[in-house]
Amino acid sequence: MSEITTLCYIEQDGKYLMLHRTKKKADINAGKWIGLGGHMEEGESPDDCVVREVFEESGLQLISYKIRGIVTFCQTGGSAEYMFLYTADGISGELADTCVEGELAWVEKERVPMLPVWEGDRIFLKLLLDGEDFFSLKLCYRGDALVQAILNGKETALVPSSDA
Repeated sequence: MSEITTLCYIEQDGKYLMLHRTKKKADINAGKWIGLGGHMEEGESPDDCVVREVFEESGLQLISYKIRGIVTFCQTGGSAEYMFLYTADGISGELADTCVEGELAWVEKERVPMLPVWEGDRIFLKLLLDGEDFFSLKLCYRGDALVQAILNGKETALVPSSDA
């Protein structure tokens, strides 16, 4: 069965709000740094989901946000996940002191790809940093290893070079 999720990178002062996944048991993202988001609930649109998930994880309300891409994750022998990827540049409220899934931290945008992130995340983080308006990205994994990346219908390098 396929899953539908959202992920949001909130931008402020040249930084992204990141979640270091350290608290949830049996977490596929354990130890990784990711944006904020989660699984879509029945009757939600992707916009509804990203607004709810950001609030639940951070206490922040999204005021200005934009869908930037759709990322399809496939796992050898497994089901697919379809993720709606957002950035946000307008928030209100106070950042929560705690998050049930891990630690929240503002990280300089250029440093984020150097953190422990999924290999495929480095590809879409580069697209976000380069200002790509909208993209479709398919990331195929075998276990934790990225084995194929297809950007807008064309195979692309698995890990972007630092000078690209």
